[in-house]
Amino acid sequence: MKERYRLKDHFIELRIFHNRSIIAIFFTLILFILLISRLFFLQINNHEHFTTLSQNNRVSVQAIPPTRGLIYDRNGIILAENLPSYTLQIIPEQTTDIDKLLRELSQLINIRDIDIQKFKKEVRRKRRFEGISLRFRLTDKEVAIISVNLHKLPGVKIQAQLSRYYPFGEETSHVVGYVGRINEKELKSLSPTNYSGTNHTGKLGIEKSYETQLHGSVGFQKVETNVKGRVLRVLERQNPLPGNDITLNLDINLQKIATRAFANKRGALVAIEPATGHILAMLSMPNYNANLFVNGIDVKTYKALNGSWERPLYNRTVLGSYPPGSTIKPFMALAGLELNIINHQHQIFCPGYYRLKGKSHKYRDWKKWGHGKTDITKSIVQSCDVFYYDLAVQLGIGKMHDFMSLFGFGQKSGIDILGERRGLMPSKKWKRETRNQAWYPGETVIAGIGQGYVLVTPLQLALATATLANGGTYFQPQLVRSIKQKSDTEELLVTPKVQRKISISQQANWDHVYKSMTDVIHSPRGTARRLNKPGLRYKIAGKTGTAQVFSVAQDAKYNEDELEEHLKDHALFMAFAPVDNPKIAIAIVVENGGHGGSVAAPIAGQVIEYYLSQFSDEALKIKNTEIVHQGKQKHG
Repeated sequence: MKERYRLKDHFIELRIFHNRSIIAIFFTLILFILLISRLFFLQINNHEHFTTLSQNNRVSVQAIPPTRGLIYDRNGIILAENLPSYTLQIIPEQTTDIDKLLRELSQLINIRDIDIQKFKKEVRRKRRFEGISLRFRLTDKEVAIISVNLHKLPGVKIQAQLSRYYPFGEETSHVVGYVGRINEKELKSLSPTNYSGTNHTGKLGIEKSYETQLHGSVGFQKVETNVKGRVLRVLERQNPLPGNDITLNLDINLQKIATRAFANKRGALVAIEPATGHILAMLSMPNYNANLFVNGIDVKTYKALNGSWERPLYNRTVLGSYPPGSTIKPFMALAGLELNIINHQHQIFCPGYYRLKGKSHKYRDWKKWGHGKTDITKSIVQSCDVFYYDLAVQLGIGKMHDFMSLFGFGQKSGIDILGERRGLMPSKKWKRETRNQAWYPGETVIAGIGQGYVLVTPLQLALATATLANGGTYFQPQLVRSIKQKSDTEELLVTPKVQRKISISQQANWDHVYKSMTDVIHSPRGTARRLNKPGLRYKIAGKTGTAQVFSVAQDAKYNEDELEEHLKDHALFMAFAPVDNPKIAIAIVVENGGHGGSVAAPIAGQVIEYYLSQFSDEALKIKNTEIVHQGKQKHG
């Protein structure tokens, strides 16, 4: 019992409590010191750092995309513009069921599967409070339908914005090109700063080649945002600089005439102003509607275009390589005269075929029974092959290559759109390096009539024709005429660029070829005499051509009616007019068209007739004294 009622030792308990209190106070003090140290570190030492972070959480910088520059033709007609359009957007955070909303929208307006697929990709990439585009270029009727039903469509809004539009989407598709959405590959090469906020870039043609000029410079605005990144107000704004406007040398009305003249044929046409090298018309057929690509083309339509055997997406003017056929003959005649291989009185006898010495193989003329006695004029007017078989052998492939290269054959012209091919003017060196083979005499023979390895683009043939027309001045072909900044009243003109001047020893050599080419149209036996219409105000100089697609065996007979279309000959024609004062030079290729005189020449006739109708009789009759004077000075 005594143990049970024993009194507690208050001294010991007090000492224990005191010790524990000291330990607790010590640990509390240490924690307090650590807290004060941390506060000192955060608020004093790192004050500037965290102030900056805080400011960035509150203020952010947003890009303002610039307005793209416009594109005009030489007469001020708009070829590429920015039209206000309405875009259907959805803000994901404002709707609870996106799939249900998409189904409801599909019942109101037409929404393609590809639109939904792209929309869902954007949903994964962007923040939920941002508007994501579902449909572009809504019609007025569609805008009205959506507007009436907006109260039943949470998160849906109609956004007004500028969209690229091509009024002549088909006629200019290969020249002007188009813009399209920026892809991952392009993101790596484009400036991340200047293209922030921009969804489109030039893909083809002028739109791509002059992307830097057309795009402009991005603007910025500082905005105050909340913790979720939503914009509360704009604090500061720097406006973007709009892209520069570009005027082309192209005449859209001439382009439309050429398009109609081609009808449903395949091929290409290039028209050039001989005195400057300016491109007046540049057409590849068939074409396509460039507007299909601006906001994304659907898979079905793209497959139809890309898989078509007619290749509408293929720009034949700079990518197509064709045997020039007989259109090469005026240049061959000039080469023979200039290199003293033949003279103005030179004649041969054409029996309808040609043989190399000591060989039995016959190189046939298109005219089975031959042309008889043939001089330079007759060889061009009636397109005698045998004359040029013989001339080619006398010249040799080396001299042919060197002389034809002066006129741009086998070389890139330097035109201001991307993707141009070189064509081919063969030589012994070329064959040895590319095929590791020797050059054979028979290959020289057929090269003399623009067959074999010889290949030209329609642009090269047109430029060579323009160079022939102006007396030997080889210009760099130019599509762009001027560039104008929106903030400047003056246009920066693109001056003609002379790449070289071809020196010919005698003016008489030019004149002889001009006279022969004129007779192709204006003589009763000319292969393009159908262009010599009654009442024609001017004279045209030209040359027809027919290029074989495949070789015909020695004992075989070429029957055009029995051939499939893709095996028929290409029809070619080159010309310039008026002869005394050339205003236009033109080259045409009609794929599998047959004969140049009956198929290609009439197309050229319509284009030349329209273009020269803009000039007075006086303007057409004045001789080009500057070119003639230069020629006489140059030729001695």
